[in-house]
Amino acid sequence: MKVNRKSVLALGALVASSALVLSGCASGGGDTADGGDTGEGSGDANAITVWVDIERKPALEGVAASFTEDTGIEVELVTKDFATVDQDFISQVPTGKGPDVIVSPHDKLGAYVAAGVVAPLELGDVASGFAESAIQAMTYDGNVYGVPYSIENVALVRNADLVAEPSATFDEVIAKGREAGTTYPFLVGLSPEQGDPYHLYPLQTSFGSQVFAQNADGSYDSSNLVLGDEAGVEFATALKQWGAEGILNANIDGDRAREFFLAGESPYYLTGPWNTPAIAEAGINYVIDPLPSAGGEEARPFIGVNGFFLSSKSANALAATNFIVNYLSTEEAQLALFEVGGRPPALTAAYESAAASDPDVAAFGAIGQTGAPMPAIPEMGAVWSDWGNAELQLIKGEGDPQEVWETAATNIQTKIDG
Repeated sequence: MKVNRKSVLALGALVASSALVLSGCASGGGDTADGGDTGEGSGDANAITVWVDIERKPALEGVAASFTEDTGIEVELVTKDFATVDQDFISQVPTGKGPDVIVSPHDKLGAYVAAGVVAPLELGDVASGFAESAIQAMTYDGNVYGVPYSIENVALVRNADLVAEPSATFDEVIAKGREAGTTYPFLVGLSPEQGDPYHLYPLQTSFGSQVFAQNADGSYDSSNLVLGDEAGVEFATALKQWGAEGILNANIDGDRAREFFLAGESPYYLTGPWNTPAIAEAGINYVIDPLPSAGGEEARPFIGVNGFFLSSKSANALAATNFIVNYLSTEEAQLALFEVGGRPPALTAAYESAAASDPDVAAFGAIGQTGAPMPAIPEMGAVWSDWGNAELQLIKGEGDPQEVWETAATNIQTKIDG
């Protein structure tokens, strides 16, 4: 896998513009020379360490080899458990034992910035090659901190043998789902303990309900929690009704929802691109539909953007920046990551290439264009539990919707203020 040499030559300008900033970042580098097994920064001028999950590691091996061939600098790809990697990163970077580069979803960015563990990047002309929403997701307080590589969101998967045509509204979806005569008219995976605000968010936004207000530039105003407003109460009322009618089932988690759809027990499945390979392998004649509106307004899903971030304590900040900006932003690298993960690429050229041969990518990508980046602000850490528990309570038929929803919003605001 070779990179565009023009972009490599452009590094000189990048280094010139960012050397002062990065030299400060580099001063606190790692303190071990064999970080491959421990995941610690190498501290070796001839090596950089990248924390990556096991799924994406094979896709990075080729681009890492190209980087080493061009620069003489080794790239150590260290596999980490991504259930806890963000906390490991926050705790280890200040000690000098973290990596030079981390692969991470963008919604962790606010916590990383607050902890001082990531450094801004100067992308220059490279930024123009990415979807605007992807760069927006990598931006915090006006600074760009990462190079994005994928955009993901949910959509409505339809078994076309059970329901032939798409529907514009959620009511139509449920009506056609019932007419199909299957066990379930509609499926979405919910955690029996925490609900699933992420998967249900497009239904919520179709009522005009959000979590935090958005500024004119699309960023989130952490001082303005709007979850408990009138639109949110309308959504809460619908949740209780859907639960009572069996449209939403708190006992059907993600695994069961996938299993039931694969078995033909529902014509509809609200899910993301991570489940379409299994659906295709099962031989289901499926179609990706736009998200239907339940509340009359546009159904906007959260979009999650995955990217590569530079440690603020990297001992080899310039080399790591070169690798992130000039090697991981190429069409070859972005397509390699797409091939192992199935998420639509963030680089426009790579997305167009993937979409031309894969209608699933085209469909998910089109829906993602209308989505909202998941808030990366640290205050989101106070939101998920009460939000999900309120949804779960209502789906189970417990409590008055207005009281349950407004109490959740009050509890969230108290946590934020505290």
